[in-house]
Amino acid sequence: MTKFSRAFWTANMSELFERMAYYAIFIVITLYLSNTLGFNDLESSLISGLFSGGLYFLPMFTGAFADKIGYRKAILIAFTFLTIGYLGLGLLPVMLESAGLVEYGEKTRFTGLETSSLRMLIVPVMIILVIGGSFIKSIISASVARETTSETRAKGYSIFYMMVNIGAFTGKCFVDPLRSVIGDEAYIYINFFSAALCLVALLTIFFLFHTTDTSGEGKSMSEVFRGLTKVFTNGRLLVLILIVTGFWMIQHQMYATMPKYVIRMAGETARPGWIANVNPFVVVLLVNVITQFMARRKALTSMAVGMFLIPLSALIMASGNMFDGDILGMHPITVMMITGIAVQALAECFISPRYMEFFSLQAPKGEEGLYLGFSHLHSFLASILGFGLSGILLTAYCPDPALYDSVEAWKSDAANAHYIWYWFAAIGAISAVALIIYSKVTSSKEA
Repeated sequence: MTKFSRAFWTANMSELFERMAYYAIFIVITLYLSNTLGFNDLESSLISGLFSGGLYFLPMFTGAFADKIGYRKAILIAFTFLTIGYLGLGLLPVMLESAGLVEYGEKTRFTGLETSSLRMLIVPVMIILVIGGSFIKSIISASVARETTSETRAKGYSIFYMMVNIGAFTGKCFVDPLRSVIGDEAYIYINFFSAALCLVALLTIFFLFHTTDTSGEGKSMSEVFRGLTKVFTNGRLLVLILIVTGFWMIQHQMYATMPKYVIRMAGETARPGWIANVNPFVVVLLVNVITQFMARRKALTSMAVGMFLIPLSALIMASGNMFDGDILGMHPITVMMITGIAVQALAECFISPRYMEFFSLQAPKGEEGLYLGFSHLHSFLASILGFGLSGILLTAYCPDPALYDSVEAWKSDAANAHYIWYWFAAIGAISAVALIIYSKVTSSKEA
């Protein structure tokens, strides 16, 4: 049986806490921005897209910095920032309510918040969260690389990815029950839950995380910049990042589009948190099995299987409007969304652990944080493009019913809401074909 170090398990445990905190918030981030702070669909999509994008853009820089100062110091900095940031998200609505701009309850009532500049205090809070989260993105995955060998790397990343999804599943479990009890105020109180989890992670790292691998610590800033230049000019890795961006654009719709889509199309009783939890549930069940099954295959081969599953998942999500009446006691929109997300999760099992393994094997010793941080660039692009496109498509095909005087007028404008998913199916199909071409070209060059 493969044995891993205490540093490996401590890093993975802190990742579980961080993912619980993050997904408890992120599953309702667009609802929080709209229902709590009064931003419209396009504004909330752009803000959440920039937030998510920043989390994935900065890791290459924070990862390089972490290689220099050491992983323990960097993780402590990360969880300090995250604790402060989530606490700020919870306190901001309290401040706005005390200013008389909004009244929170089962249903929020705005009294001037939509035109107030005070709601833009969300920006510094988001910046604090982005800085903290960007350290985590690079360091924990880089710690897995340092605490494993080339022979145990795939197994290590499958365990890491399983922990990520246990955290994602658990974090989302708290949102819908809280929302059913206290309504829109749930979007406020869940932030305090996330702050507490990050504080627990901070204490876990402080007392338990110690590693003997200090490769790269103490390097000069000129060495850091040389490493950044080297990785930024690696055309082979850049092209792979661009291709995998198509997969993550679809994956991000679980947070960008799905919550508003199911509530508007299936009704207020829809539970987007539970629907989204299908993804981590399937990943936790299958990621180790699939990684083991594909262990003798190249990383790109495993990724290609997943890339062809992802457009299929979007087509399944689009098919909910084809059915009349409930299916298994649930709205057909909900059933087909669950099915599509399950297929999406299956694709993720083939893609994500092997993608991180591929990048870790390209990293020189002492630059794991830089390379694993750089590997997240796909999600920066997917966040900016995916959330931006989501705002445009929701406005065009599935607008907010609150903007209409009658249900009939809204139904007329939302008749083709499922077209949203056709756009993402096309993006997924193009990405899948591109990966096959990429694999053929790089294989021939290696040969």
